[in-house]
Amino acid sequence: MKTPTHAGVVIVGAGQAGATCAALLRRYGYDRPVTLVGEEDTAPYHRPPLTKKWLAGGADDELPLRAETFYDDQGITLLTGTRVNALELGDRRILLADGTALPFEHLVLATGAGARRLPLPGADLCGVHHLRDRRDAAALRQDLARSERLVVIGGGYLGLEAAATARILGVDVEVVEGSERLLSRAASALVSEAVARLHRERGVVLYTGAQVKRLRGTAGRVTGVELGDGRVLACDTVLVAIGAVPNDALGRAAGLACEGGILVDAAGRTADPAVHAIGDVTVRPVPGQPGRRRVESVANANEQADQVAAAVCGRPVPQQSAPSFWSDQYDTKIQIVGMSGEDDAGVVRGTTATGSFAVFHLDSAGRLTSVEAIASPREAMAGKRWLNQGAHPDPLELGDLGVPLAKVRTGPVRSRDALIT
Repeated sequence: MKTPTHAGVVIVGAGQAGATCAALLRRYGYDRPVTLVGEEDTAPYHRPPLTKKWLAGGADDELPLRAETFYDDQGITLLTGTRVNALELGDRRILLADGTALPFEHLVLATGAGARRLPLPGADLCGVHHLRDRRDAAALRQDLARSERLVVIGGGYLGLEAAATARILGVDVEVVEGSERLLSRAASALVSEAVARLHRERGVVLYTGAQVKRLRGTAGRVTGVELGDGRVLACDTVLVAIGAVPNDALGRAAGLACEGGILVDAAGRTADPAVHAIGDVTVRPVPGQPGRRRVESVANANEQADQVAAAVCGRPVPQQSAPSFWSDQYDTKIQIVGMSGEDDAGVVRGTTATGSFAVFHLDSAGRLTSVEAIASPREAMAGKRWLNQGAHPDPLELGDLGVPLAKVRTGPVRSRDALIT
């Protein structure tokens, strides 16, 4: 399609959030121009498989979010391989890298986040990878096909998913994490221990509380990771997975409020009434938590896309739900719903030694704030329902497998007792 000249909705960023918003606008009856601008050369695609099935050799046709003809059929102008140079909010237009000015009535920023880089000597050697998009994953997949030893720097979900995939492919894997345990910022100690055990049982060597000093190489290719204590981990491939940085440069340059991402309200609105932001680039309120946070998940991207599409179309804006995340590692699914506070207490349902259990977190008033479920989908579903209801599940019944989840009382309770650990 040609670049539209009439104002409508312009969405900058063709990932999960942006593509979903475009599709929902049409579903909700929006009949003005919708333009989806993506910097990558491909149509929007699923990103979770990039660390899992696709990285292991899955088919390309499993990645697209929509059929090839969807955008034309829906009258959505999809501009791939297109860079946005600036937002001119006062003139209600964006400037593309080729000099084209694209007008808008509503602007949706869905620019996502990029991989945090490793600021150490040797980080630019061949064989050193970051993983954020399809091109990154393709380069890593190519190297893994001929690798014998992979070192993953970073013990978060992305790095651990890639580590699991590499082990399935028969590659020896070592994981280096600077904190004293895996998933230190994303999971409780019990879940962290379970995930560590999952990887050790499959032959992954874990180094926690370890710092990387430099990457070593020969003839321009990485050959080892040197730790702060002088140990060198021999390898032929490295994955740097130390977090993400929101792509908020366009918003900052245009004067939008940004604090570790673009600040939005519960419906994805910025301070400019014509501009919304959705997905990984945003910092948003989280139900039951103070302040605002950046939430990276497919569920969050879809929820914010729905809220913005509804608002633009004059429909009631859906309420926020508890944030949810998942991670597939080997044959185990890890699900987290909600966000717990530092002082919350946890109730364990199940037995951690079996690798199938859930941890329910309650605040000082007994209100459920989050649930972490390891190979326990029923507990995750119940936790999500209770979180959205603001429930106070009885901790004694919650920790008792003899009480079915459906029978657990969820009204305010008088005592939390010592069963909460």
